[in-house]
Amino acid sequence: MRTKVAIIGSGPSGLLLGQLLTEAGIDNVILDRAGKDYILGRVRAGVLEEGTVGLMDQAKSGARMHAEGLPHDGFSLAFDGRDHRIDLHGLTGGKRVMVYGQTELTRDLMEHREASGAATIYDAANVTPHDFDGETPYLTYEKDGITHRIDCDFIAGCDGFHGASRKAVPASAIRTFEKVYPFGWLGILADVAPVSHELIYANHPRGFALCSMRSESRSRYYIQCPLDEKIEDWSDERFWDELRRRLPAHHAEALQTAPSFEKSIAPLRSFVAEPMRFGRLFLVGDAAHIVPPTGAKGLNLAASDVHYLFSGLAEYYGERSSAGIDAYSGRALSRVWKAVRFSWWMTTMLHRFPDTGDFGQKIQEAELDYLTHSTAAATALAENYVGLPY
Repeated sequence: MRTKVAIIGSGPSGLLLGQLLTEAGIDNVILDRAGKDYILGRVRAGVLEEGTVGLMDQAKSGARMHAEGLPHDGFSLAFDGRDHRIDLHGLTGGKRVMVYGQTELTRDLMEHREASGAATIYDAANVTPHDFDGETPYLTYEKDGITHRIDCDFIAGCDGFHGASRKAVPASAIRTFEKVYPFGWLGILADVAPVSHELIYANHPRGFALCSMRSESRSRYYIQCPLDEKIEDWSDERFWDELRRRLPAHHAEALQTAPSFEKSIAPLRSFVAEPMRFGRLFLVGDAAHIVPPTGAKGLNLAASDVHYLFSGLAEYYGERSSAGIDAYSGRALSRVWKAVRFSWWMTTMLHRFPDTGDFGQKIQEAELDYLTHSTAAATALAENYVGLPY
């Protein structure tokens, strides 16, 4: 098989890149080691920046998102028993975010790709990039006991933190930066109305909590927990009781509960690999960087990578210029590191760390107080939250 762009990974970044290329008339193939049902069963974040929304529209895949998504003009920072609203819309000159589940976004992109007739190969085992440091890269994979080969011009590694793309790069050619946080997020999904119409980020002496949603009838809640916690030790009743303790009283009283249908503990880390281009192989999204979910940047950073890579590839095939793909890594990493900084800052401001101590606690309280009483500080938070420009 021969294609122009071979994409490893059919998560949101791979599907979004593939659909943008397809709409531009650039032939591409997507491969994934998992099956379609498994991919659609993964539960992920759902706060979209305006740039991500715009890319979905550009990929002609945003109709259901606009019909069913929830535009949000602000969110609440809850501490000292009270809400302190961050007015995203007012502080950024009219910008907002869209709450729309990543699973739904993935479904929309999958369905549009299938309708367009573009090729996706699921259950492709041992996907391996070859010769990407030369002029004739290719991929091999196994399916139904047979080894297949795809020749291509470029390879886009959209296959996540544990994928084959970054692993294929020689260790001497890549540098990684990592911070592992000493806690995780215990999260549940339940079919109940959200406790608030906007997200609540809660700082409490017992630990961080987040009240989010996927729709007007499905809620996503998180609490900070030690990394050694066992999910089987957390009954629904215990979770709801702990969440109430960390919320202002009026939210705790209004909280609706129901049996959860998904419950998990996620560790938090910051991770960046650079550069993000190796000859004709490009790393995209989680293959190149991970951020803690506190700042709602993971999916949105993957989308901004897609923006830069698609722009470069469109320029290459449309104008025969390599300027865009040559600039990809630098442009992407500039935005990545700003988002990594923001996510780290939000995490350190809102969570309880084992070594915080009394001094650190007072600094955290002063930071929150300053943030909610300074228009300049709140504006900096808001413009990062809604998404820096591409």
